[in-house]
Amino acid sequence: MTTLRAAVVPPPDARPLLRVGAAVLVTLASVAVLVLAPRATMAYAANPMGPLRGPGEPAFIAAHRGDRSAAPENTMPAFEAAVRSGSHFLETDVQLTADGHAVLMHDSTVDRTTDGTGAVADLTLAELRALDAGSWYGEAYAGTRVPTFDEFLDVLAASRPTTTALVELKGAWTAEQVAGLVVAVNVRVLQDRIVFASFSPRTVDALREGAPAQPRVLIRRVLPLDPVAVAARFGASALMTRSSGLTARPDAVERMHEAGLSILLYTLNSEERWSEALARGVDGIVTDEPSALDEWIASTAPGT
Repeated sequence: MTTLRAAVVPPPDARPLLRVGAAVLVTLASVAVLVLAPRATMAYAANPMGPLRGPGEPAFIAAHRGDRSAAPENTMPAFEAAVRSGSHFLETDVQLTADGHAVLMHDSTVDRTTDGTGAVADLTLAELRALDAGSWYGEAYAGTRVPTFDEFLDVLAASRPTTTALVELKGAWTAEQVAGLVVAVNVRVLQDRIVFASFSPRTVDALREGAPAQPRVLIRRVLPLDPVAVAARFGASALMTRSSGLTARPDAVERMHEAGLSILLYTLNSEERWSEALARGVDGIVTDEPSALDEWIASTAPGT
């Protein structure tokens, strides 16, 4: 296993200047987007997660880190496989490198899914790109690289217009950092095909400030006592939780729907869990097996 050194961090007295410079670049890029891509200024009234579901109605299917049953998670082959299989939602995780680049990685370290070691936040983009992110999954994927957020957006842009991305921001983000992602989204005119999500209340607040027009999802391992109030506090259009949360709070879906809000569940990989979720009327299911879930929903639909 290769051990990589951490990126060199600028001296403390240089950081304020770097932050100012970054802010200027984001502002200039945003202005360029408004000039070169006027559609980026449109407000998006439609919820890309679609209409609220009723009990028994099919939920949307989100391919968890791509199609993990076909390729290594959070890699281009996994997302390309999900697109080919007809997935309407691509779920992924984004975090920042030591030099401020947005990359796709679930874990805080690269140890599990690459041949390197160390925290993503301590490695530069060049160091991350030198890693093998596919050999652990199978020889056919040897040499697969850790993707950037821009590369992911390019795959999304080339997919069917109905394909949407559920992008989880890992860790705590600032409004300025979020705004940098929005520039990349708007340049490709994908603003109506992106939903941001996070476990971090600070990050969801940053999304509200830095990406106010984008739908946002607050993720909670345990469903709040008053899910509607919590969603309203963060301006979230949906809450995402585990299926056990609905077992403890069976009225949560109905209450959220009455408020015009969605409920999503992660990560369900069995017919039993899928059946329970649809019976409750959840709006979205995140799964490692999107093709299998799609086939199961089709096979169990009324009249089939």
